[in-house]
Amino acid sequence: MTTDPAHDLSHIERVVTAAKSFAIAEQGQLAVIIPAAWQHDCVSLPKNHPERQNSSKLAAIEALRVLRDINYPAIYFDEITHAIEAHSYSANVQVKTIEAAIVQDADRIDALGAVGIARCIQVSTSFNARLYSDDDPFCQAREYNDKDFCVDHFYNKLFKLEKSMNTKAGRAEAHKRTVYMKGFLEQLKYEIGQK
Repeated sequence: MTTDPAHDLSHIERVVTAAKSFAIAEQGQLAVIIPAAWQHDCVSLPKNHPERQNSSKLAAIEALRVLRDINYPAIYFDEITHAIEAHSYSANVQVKTIEAAIVQDADRIDALGAVGIARCIQVSTSFNARLYSDDDPFCQAREYNDKDFCVDHFYNKLFKLEKSMNTKAGRAEAHKRTVYMKGFLEQLKYEIGQK
């Protein structure tokens, strides 16, 4: 398990809860979705690690080791492996099953809304990024730089997640949470005198 506070046990629990909800709405196989959701970040390299894109593959290998140890039915292993490997944004693995789509959506939904804002700040703090650029806080005349500025990550990735959702249930929840995040940025603009 990772020591990254944005990918802690609370994150895993929220992903499992979302995955169950999406599975019911989308009629996915819980026998694949639940173990994949629980194990999706059992290996999670830091966001600034050069091998970050391999985290989900390493997690899938570790998850299968654990599942074999507890004699989980092997018939589900291929689909669980795919769901874990495909959940990662940075791995850029195309989803091939509704189960993988659900796990991916459940993980991505945790990057949005109030929790998403908090997690973004946690991750940015871990590599000493500032909250925003003093010169151009909301990227109006410069390229996004989410390695240096937390707010840039909203534009560089987080606001794109709504359109990347695979399921109807995921899209609906992502829309609500994205609206909330945009409201947060409007309040931030006001508080720092940009409005």
